Amino acid sequence: MNILKKPLITEKVSSLNGRGVYGLVVDKRANKIEIKKKVEEIYGVIVSRVNTMQYAGKRKTRHTKLGISRGKQPAYKKALITLRKGESIDFYKDIH
Repeated sequence: MNILKKPLITEKVSSLNGRGVYGLVVDKRANKIEIKKKVEEIYGVIVSRVNTMQYAGKRKTRHTKLGISRGKQPAYKKALITLRKGESIDFYKDIH
């Protein structure tokens, strides 16, 4: 099971980065202990707290020239990771 899927890069989460809080999209079956261990292992930081939230998928409808297009956004689980004071994660270090 791949626990960490991708970082959350939203305006709200980015405003929390200065306080040591980072957002990640995680596997729906992962618990807080597994998330904490994986973040510490991958990023080499010390995690002080993990908050998780589950979001249900939303139904979407669009009206196009060809008719009505219906679909659904997938459900996902979000984790807010609080790091120990002085620690930080750089999600952009591998981008050239």
